[in-house]
Amino acid sequence: MSELTALNVAATPIEKFQEFLVTRGMRMTRERNIIVEEVFASHEHFDAEQLVEQLSRRRDSRRVSRSTVFRTLRQLVEAGLLRSVARQDGREVYEHDYGYPQHDHLICRKCGTLIEFHNSQIRDILEEVARERGFRMEAHRLEVTGLCDNCCRPPASRPKKLNLL
Repeated sequence: MSELTALNVAATPIEKFQEFLVTRGMRMTRERNIIVEEVFASHEHFDAEQLVEQLSRRRDSRRVSRSTVFRTLRQLVEAGLLRSVARQDGREVYEHDYGYPQHDHLICRKCGTLIEFHNSQIRDILEEVARERGFRMEAHRLEVTGLCDNCCRPPASRPKKLNLL
């Protein structure tokens, strides 16, 4: 679960997505609406397969095809509502981009844990570096890989030499 607090926004994710679709000459279908509702029901990192599984467990008759899920996720990224964070086991991981503050990630390369954090000093340093080079920064993404606290701990018990044979 994220420790970041959602920001107050003028339009709901569904309204923002509808605006995006209209600019592309598309409409908000029942399936797209279901996907947006499910994605924004909680602020969790997820991949497309997890979303497909969540939607398949629904007890109502509101089913969505796998291809519609993948297509809609790409559209949500284009619309600026979601962003791709990191790849775990070769799968794209998504998180909310709309309605949440700029933040960065620590990613454990062993267990895949994603830790969100915000540090204004990082933003300030990047703005200074950009300014020195005549670059206009619009956004940044920082993903630090390493080992989380749990994966750095030594095992609780060491195997006996005879057990290793």
